[in-house]
Amino acid sequence: MRTIHAVRALDRHDLIGLAARHSGPPVLDELGDLSVTHLPLPRTALHEAWHLLRRPTFARRIGAVDVVHATGGVMPPARSGTLVATMNDLVFFDHPEHLNRRGVRFMTRGFEIARDEAAVVVVPSEATAEACRRHGIDDARLRVVPLGAHAQPIDDAARLAVRHRYGVPGQFALFVGTIEPRKNLRRLLRAHAAATPDLPLLVVGPDGWGDAGLAPAPGVRRLGQVSAAELPVLYDLATALVYPSLLEGFGLPVLEAMAQGTAALTSATTSTAEVAGDTGLLVDPLDIDAIGDALISVRDEPERWATLGEAARARAQAFSWAATGRRVADIYDEVAA
Repeated sequence: MRTIHAVRALDRHDLIGLAARHSGPPVLDELGDLSVTHLPLPRTALHEAWHLLRRPTFARRIGAVDVVHATGGVMPPARSGTLVATMNDLVFFDHPEHLNRRGVRFMTRGFEIARDEAAVVVVPSEATAEACRRHGIDDARLRVVPLGAHAQPIDDAARLAVRHRYGVPGQFALFVGTIEPRKNLRRLLRAHAAATPDLPLLVVGPDGWGDAGLAPAPGVRRLGQVSAAELPVLYDLATALVYPSLLEGFGLPVLEAMAQGTAALTSATTSTAEVAGDTGLLVDPLDIDAIGDALISVRDEPERWATLGEAARARAQAFSWAATGRRVADIYDEVAA
């Protein structure tokens, strides 16, 4: 959604949203004043019809368009315009066990449509681009468009309020993400229990699915979801973000933490390594001992992590939503020419 807002801010293209029929008023707060046209079919029926039948079309409802941008894995027919498809990750190929059977089938079909019909496939990282190449999308149609983050100003009053509300200690490691197996929390918690049970580990994020191994453990606190205003403060206060995910299309929490001056302990084998660069500590996410050694560094070397944090803050400035919007707008111009 932030990418759409970034494109709209340029005022170079007229954007129209397209959605299925809702049984009640749709939640569109994130869209702001973007015009959204609703088709008569409910979401599941519409998405299945698009993927299996490549209809219904929508030109009679919104008129002819130059570009149809499929941003979330659902691939509408683009008979009145050129299809641009965003593929955030290929977890359904590389880790199908992390989705249900219907999800794997649906996302695989969406990928096949993107491979066969899209003029351009937009990906957020080189890791996702390489996965697309392995599965048959030629390099000439791939465009790597990284996501962005903005540093949020944090004052002492905000820090004090968050410390008080959540009982935040002076030194802690922070995990941010949906609780699901792909995030590798099981191994992170095993490493924490073995190496640093005295280092507070705060876990932020909503419930997802599956057994993520998040049983009560010494030194681990589950905060659940926090507000959009509080999350940057937690990033700011943390000694390090710990994010040893098995697979990410980009890994936005890593960049968001970096923007607030907090470096990441993250995976060397997925896209988060591209984001962190040499400002983070990269580990094999399957190696519990390596994760534990990195946690020991977080606990015992706060000065090192403060230095890494400043380098991370500087690196994060190269990633902005404005740049993301410009790159996507340029792709629209390219395919519509």
